[in-house]
Amino acid sequence: MTTDATGFAPAQPHDQAQAGAEPGDVLADIAGMLRELLEEYGFDEAEIGRETTFHDDLELESIDLVTLSGSLREHYGDRVNFAEFVADLELDEIIALTVGQLVDFVVASLRSTEAG
Repeated sequence: MTTDATGFAPAQPHDQAQAGAEPGDVLADIAGMLRELLEEYGFDEAEIGRETTFHDDLELESIDLVTLSGSLREHYGDRVNFAEFVADLELDEIIALTVGQLVDFVVASLRSTEAG
């Protein structure tokens, strides 16, 4: 099995639409991406769940969110546009952003392309 730059095996488009749109699968994918990102800070053992915040719990900076955005694009393709999602948020909403909110956005994005 080959993996992409994020260390995840890229799913085939039909696989992404069917299996990738499940919240539990998306949470596992995002948690893996975050652990890889946090590994360089020695913080890769962090508990990551729906209520985990990017700012307060994981102490991510804006550059880390850019890296996460790239990982999401590599894994899910153009169907998930994290930059567009964040652009619609106010600063205090970005600071309070949780993993669960991102999971919900990714699931909605995948399902909308599945229906489209």
